[in-house]
Amino acid sequence: MAGKLSFEEGASINKPPLFCGLNYKYWEARMKIFVESIDKGIWDAIENGPFIPKIKKNGSFTRKPLSQWTNEECKMAKLDCIAQNIIASTLDFNEFFRIA
Repeated sequence: MAGKLSFEEGASINKPPLFCGLNYKYWEARMKIFVESIDKGIWDAIENGPFIPKIKKNGSFTRKPLSQWTNEECKMAKLDCIAQNIIASTLDFNEFFRIA
């Protein structure tokens, strides 16, 4: 069948859409909807990169020790971990190792 997508799974509210290397824009739109349905903060972590708490020390910024993180900083860092897990879960075997 001409033009058939290689996405074999249907829509799910519990399982992220699989990316097998084809039709990235379609997958990206579905991923955004899926991730934002869980928490918009996770999509923010994907778009803006990892959250790394920092403190100013001797005029420059350095990583804040984990023991000094606030509850809000812990929450932001957890959203990063969730985002990484979701993205890794969406990739087929070949795509995972292509970007890993």
